[in-house]
Amino acid sequence: MGAIFRSSAKILSGTIIALAAAASVPVFAQDASTTLIVAGPRTPESLDQEYPPTEAGHEARRNIYERLLAYAPKTGDDGIIYEDFSKIVGALAESWDVSDDKTTITFHLRKDAVSTTGNPLTADDVMWSFERGWQLKANFRWYMTQVLKIESFEQAFAKVDEHTVKVTIPNPSPLIDRLWVNNDLGILDATEVKKHITNEDPWASTWLATHSASFGPYGVTKYTPGQEVVYEANAKYYRGEPRLKKVIFREMPTSANRVAALQAGSVDVAEYLLPRELSLVEKMPSAKVWKVFGNYIHRVEMNNEMEPFSNVKVRQALNYLVPRDGILKAVYFDTARMTKSPISEIYPGFTDEYFQYSTDPEKAKALLAEAGYPNGFKTELGYRTGDQIEEEIAVILKSALAKAGIDVTLSKLPASTLVERYSNGKIPMYFFRDMAIVPDAAYVANLWLNSASLINYPRFKTEEVDKLIDSSLTSIDEPKRLEDMRRVQQITVESAPWIFLMNPGYQLATRSNVKGYSWYTPNANSWFDFYKD
Repeated sequence: MGAIFRSSAKILSGTIIALAAAASVPVFAQDASTTLIVAGPRTPESLDQEYPPTEAGHEARRNIYERLLAYAPKTGDDGIIYEDFSKIVGALAESWDVSDDKTTITFHLRKDAVSTTGNPLTADDVMWSFERGWQLKANFRWYMTQVLKIESFEQAFAKVDEHTVKVTIPNPSPLIDRLWVNNDLGILDATEVKKHITNEDPWASTWLATHSASFGPYGVTKYTPGQEVVYEANAKYYRGEPRLKKVIFREMPTSANRVAALQAGSVDVAEYLLPRELSLVEKMPSAKVWKVFGNYIHRVEMNNEMEPFSNVKVRQALNYLVPRDGILKAVYFDTARMTKSPISEIYPGFTDEYFQYSTDPEKAKALLAEAGYPNGFKTELGYRTGDQIEEEIAVILKSALAKAGIDVTLSKLPASTLVERYSNGKIPMYFFRDMAIVPDAAYVANLWLNSASLINYPRFKTEEVDKLIDSSLTSIDEPKRLEDMRRVQQITVESAPWIFLMNPGYQLATRSNVKGYSWYTPNANSWFDFYKD
């Protein structure tokens, strides 16, 4: 899931209903060359960027919200557009200044940025977006308090003039500029959103759940949860009018149906196909599969406070029982790579030198005996209903763990039930797939390994790891940060809070005439980059 996953889900309460968005979004004459039809497993649960991040939600945010900063694009040898993590460029902020001590950043806003409803960007839009995020105590507030360590809104955020905003933080931060690239930190068209405020809803959360008002390349003109989302191009988008004038996203929960629709030509893009289906699509002359080894990490998390997983030797033993090569071939058709660190492999600071787990049942049995479980034990593994990959891996793991006497009950659970159980510490083992969307090792470690993190569901805790993470979030000594993060990876791999599985990558199937595929850290497609031959 997204970088914060399901924290603070209480901020939105109204029923999400099918509504047409503001009619002021320009309507274009449509033809097949400028309309893209997309099939995906689900529509976004909400259009509000303060809603807990999900895969579907991240994609909506990527296309309707614009951020202050961005990473420069670069084209890989495979023809795919990537983000250059070494080069930040302006987005809604045309330029920016960072103080030498990394405690202030000043944004100088574009004067040519216009929202989908026709309103020009001002500092008031930025300040209201910040204030809304702070008061709702969800995504924005999490980044500001947990990453930038801000304690007071009034002391941190200031309007300098109509096109200048300054942010001041209490400690130095190596992320003071990079954080504003984040997919969850878009800027709202405050003029439009304020029209929908009520006494009961002072931040227009109900309206923003089903409508969009921002400065991005698209606005949503139709939102029917469970069925369809229609995006219309922002003709005054500051980077230029999008080549695709309309994008129609249709929910097709069954992967096989998405394949059939792509093959029949009734859709242009099919998201999240199974690996075996992708291998078939690759053989279609009318289709193309784009493949990226991105930042996903798919793992089985163990509750480190629940017996027998409170014993590190038990956790290590399970890692020695996993037939990773077999999973790669049988489940992923060699489209994935083994995860060998808690840090995403494409991010600066990653190392796999401490990963020692091979498939070694005898080693596992010896560790279990040392831990006091020579005959194994009984446990439970939870996975999501409808997730065929997790079900296939679960069956393989059940058989593999049985070789050491571990009797695993497989529990197929609705996603909401599974999340509730593992977030409350009520299940010993469960599948977890997520990506950290800020390319910084300390950020990733803070997200998943800091004992204070809201999504450290395995309840992994070591004093040294916490100390190293906290230090790296306020240090601007980059060599020292990288050294500390190597130590964090060493401790984590040895402590084995998870069963390390795979980086499944991200693959997208399209019709062969669809071009311009790009990859961003939220694994969200940016329709602005796409076009048709």
